[in-house]
Amino acid sequence: MTLKRPICPNRIRKVPGQFSWIDHRLVRDRYIEKCSHQAAALYLFLVTVSDAKGLSFYSDVSLMRRLVMDRATLQQARVNLIQVDLIAYVRPLYQVLDLGRRTPTLRKSPQGQPRSLGQILRQIREDEP
Repeated sequence: MTLKRPICPNRIRKVPGQFSWIDHRLVRDRYIEKCSHQAAALYLFLVTVSDAKGLSFYSDVSLMRRLVMDRATLQQARVNLIQVDLIAYVRPLYQVLDLGRRTPTLRKSPQGQPRSLGQILRQIREDEP
């Protein structure tokens, strides 16, 4: 039996507060907008089949058959998910990564003027999950 160890032990996913394995931050923090349809399908599959630490072993052949993808499309989808920082992959092990804390993007004031420290801190608190 192959021993499964997390590729990124500091990024083991946890069930989000809204009780769903698919974290709302996937949409709220716009990760999904950076994924191709094929990458999103692969991500959904990996989230569904992975264990509590986000780990799964699925061969390329199995993934291609189940997701109806050719090898090049699967490889592109995997690279896309790695680039977006949603998965880690060391053949043959996939790890669905915890989304972690998002770095807030600071918006300009309505007038485009510099903002006070208080305004910046309020926005950061609003952006926190």
